[in-house]
Amino acid sequence: MNSNKMFFIFILFFSTMISISSNSWFGCWIGLEIYLMSFIPLISMSYYLLTSEAALKYFLTQSIASITFLFYIIMKLILFTNYEIYHIMSLMINSSMLMKMGAAPFHFWFPNIVEGLSWFYYFILMTWQKITPMILMSYYFYKNLLIITIFFYIIIGAIGGLNQSSLRKMMAYSSMKNLGWMISSLMMSENLWMFYLLMYSFLVSIMCFLFLNLNSYFINQLFIMNMKPMIMMNLLMNLLSMGGLPPFLGFFPKWIIIIFLMMKNLILLTFIFIMMSLIMLFFYVRIIYSSFMLNYLKMKWLKMNFMSILFVIMFFSILSTLGIILSTLFFF
Repeated sequence: MNSNKMFFIFILFFSTMISISSNSWFGCWIGLEIYLMSFIPLISMSYYLLTSEAALKYFLTQSIASITFLFYIIMKLILFTNYEIYHIMSLMINSSMLMKMGAAPFHFWFPNIVEGLSWFYYFILMTWQKITPMILMSYYFYKNLLIITIFFYIIIGAIGGLNQSSLRKMMAYSSMKNLGWMISSLMMSENLWMFYLLMYSFLVSIMCFLFLNLNSYFINQLFIMNMKPMIMMNLLMNLLSMGGLPPFLGFFPKWIIIIFLMMKNLILLTFIFIMMSLIMLFFYVRIIYSSFMLNYLKMKWLKMNFMSILFVIMFFSILSTLGIILSTLFFF
């Protein structure tokens, strides 16, 4: 971590504060552009093969979304007295923010970019980068578009991760599905959205920390790493927690969202949420299943010392099992 990275990371976090605290649309747009101009140098500093390609794709897609957002701002200033164009304006701002987040049907750039990122910048892209677009989108909800987007998100996020061997792409499709949960929570309550975002960020941070220390980027790397049984068990627990299995922490915010959806009689949306979560659990379990059940060749030169991270991962895993305790305290 050198001084350049620290500077750009500070500007990256500061730009989000500019956007969400601004009282004008131009201030929000400026914050988004500062974020873009600080994140691109960060991902360009990495020593991965696909880094330059990822930075260029990220710049192009974010620029298109920013141009759309800027066009919306100018149109609003010119035609601010015409209330008939409200639906067009809300459609434009929702589309530009969905493109910035990588939401379906604007998701095609998202899995390709995460393939060129390190786990730390992947974590920033999955969590912090989504805060500003979602808050700006909450100012102008276009409900019909968002419900269609949630359907796309859940189905594409669940089915798209089935044929992936890359852990980063698999987690990217997982992020798409979880973003569908976030949008549905934001449509109901900002406090519920913030709670879900905190829980999701905590679980993603555990997985990124674990894969970073294991130096793993593909599923087959987990088969030959001589992982200790405790590490494998913690990996399984955190993956199941991200999938939303009931005893774990990841189930708790999803349960609250399901309760709110049922109260609003959104039965079909709730059914799709639950069914697609089962598919997500399938390919989460697939990551660790072969490591547990099959005997792979263990390479002697790949012996790694996991004792330095074992206690940290065990502490995180204990927190991941607190979902049943929280649900007991809150609901009974």
